[in-house]
Amino acid sequence: MADSILILTEDEDLLDDLLRLCAAAGADAEVVHGAPVSAARWERAPLVLVGDDRAVASPEAGRWPGRRPGVLLVGRDLDDHTIWARGVALGAEQVLHLPGDEPWLADRIADAIDRPGTPALTVGVFGGRGGAGASSLACALAVTAARQGRRTMLIDGDPLGGGLDVLLGGERVPGPRWPSFLAARGRLSGAALEESLPRLHGLSLLSHDRADGARLPAEAMCTVLTAARRGGGVVVLDLPRAADEAAAEALVQLDLGLLVVPGELRAVAGARRVIGTTGALVRDLRVVARPPGPGGPAGAELARLLGLPLAGELPDEPGLSAAADAGEPPGANAGGVLAKFCATLLERALPAEGVVA
Repeated sequence: MADSILILTEDEDLLDDLLRLCAAAGADAEVVHGAPVSAARWERAPLVLVGDDRAVASPEAGRWPGRRPGVLLVGRDLDDHTIWARGVALGAEQVLHLPGDEPWLADRIADAIDRPGTPALTVGVFGGRGGAGASSLACALAVTAARQGRRTMLIDGDPLGGGLDVLLGGERVPGPRWPSFLAARGRLSGAALEESLPRLHGLSLLSHDRADGARLPAEAMCTVLTAARRGGGVVVLDLPRAADEAAAEALVQLDLGLLVVPGELRAVAGARRVIGTTGALVRDLRVVARPPGPGGPAGAELARLLGLPLAGELPDEPGLSAAADAGEPPGANAGGVLAKFCATLLERALPAEGVVA
């Protein structure tokens, strides 16, 4: 149980509260009753929560296994000023009082089990006009990243898109969709989020459903996306052209935005409006050029007209619609043009250290 939070208390009410906070953060807890805790248990725990009842003068007072970071003394009586002296004797990192310090403690528990590391490369995809193929590209990027062995999460940011679970052939796969996270606020464990979501084609998926539900709050998007990024790897978002509050929150967290634009003058006109509104929130926005229509601009000319860097030219993939009807998601064919485009893009955007080029 090397990853378990260590709890030492005989106070049943306090124990209930501490176990509840651990469960909310997705953290396992190991409770030690009675005898003094062993040095091995004390040292291996990512966080030690000591109830004030165990720090009160007792046979174990003054002979704790040793000072170490990540020891918290937790009490309830705000009027008991002697708790600070016991915290010093314990070598506690912090002295807390419940229920007032619950939010801080919840964050600290989540920090203890979410190992720090490089945040995920976060890519958002949206179209310059309807039907440009943004959702297909978002799915293909996630499927390709997962096939490369990267930790991958795909987040559906378009409430009117019908649900990315359908595009991935997983609308009947059990697991939470966005309605389960509408009330999410503050700190959410990245590990707990990932473990709860449906797994499809090697990736974790948070999709909208088909119900007429409530508006997705910006706070929920912020909480979920922050947790998703904390785990490293790749996070891909499918986003609407007209950003609501939740999509706007996602856009400002992107490392890379991809604007999918067909080579048509009408699409260029629409894309310019998207760039001036939704695209203005993205710090690194690039164009993915789709095949040009008759007399329409291609590749570099399309990017020049829009005043954005060119991420690449994405041809049509024969048989993509038939594959979708058979339950295969975009990008499932590793030899197809879509998967090859995504592999090249990820190679450029995600070098070994995970920093956008």
